[in-house]
Amino acid sequence: MRRTSRLFELIQLLRAADQPLTSEQLAAALEVSQRTVYRDIAALQAMRTPIEGAAGLGYVLRAGYDLPPLNFDLEEIEALRVGLAMLARTGDSALQRAALRICEKVEDLHGPADWLVVVPWGAPGDDPAKGCVSIAMLRDAIREERKLRLTYRDTDATETTRTVRPLALVYHLECVMLAAWCELRGGFRHFRSDRIYACDPLDSFFPAQSAPLRQLWLEQEGWGTQESTYSA
Repeated sequence: MRRTSRLFELIQLLRAADQPLTSEQLAAALEVSQRTVYRDIAALQAMRTPIEGAAGLGYVLRAGYDLPPLNFDLEEIEALRVGLAMLARTGDSALQRAALRICEKVEDLHGPADWLVVVPWGAPGDDPAKGCVSIAMLRDAIREERKLRLTYRDTDATETTRTVRPLALVYHLECVMLAAWCELRGGFRHFRSDRIYACDPLDSFFPAQSAPLRQLWLEQEGWGTQESTYSA
């Protein structure tokens, strides 16, 4: 039995027990040595699993504990690691920080996998100190169905101010696109996040139009749209 599976099974045994289980009982159930049980208990406690007790007295799992949803098979874990690592290529600093937190939780249970390497080069980072609009702000506006006022520069460096209804974020290899209904143009437009030089959330919302507009955009654009169609 792999260590990850054994730790999961150990928690399940303690969860189901109506009285403390000794290391001898746990070792017999898991078909391992008592020394292995002691190491596993210590590892789980280090991960803040609320196991109480001591050798010779028995162990209990404090009531109300929910096992974190990390019970994936080996290939699912590897897919998760690669997918999280690829967030470094999006330029979305908030998602990158979230990915690091998830990776730490995965490694706590499964250990590191230094042999899975994803190169970090991709979209430029959304560092506000360098004049870049936070992609997290764009995501917030989409979730809140809130209009945005953008200052945008196109490929010819022509600057315009737009009021838009943000609908989706499209993560390309070298940039992130905000898909939105542009009130200035009266249609769907796509804005590269690295060309948005100012972004102000407005006190105007569009909940009734959000889902229909997004569905219409998906039907019109799909996922195979070429870069040349993303004009603003």
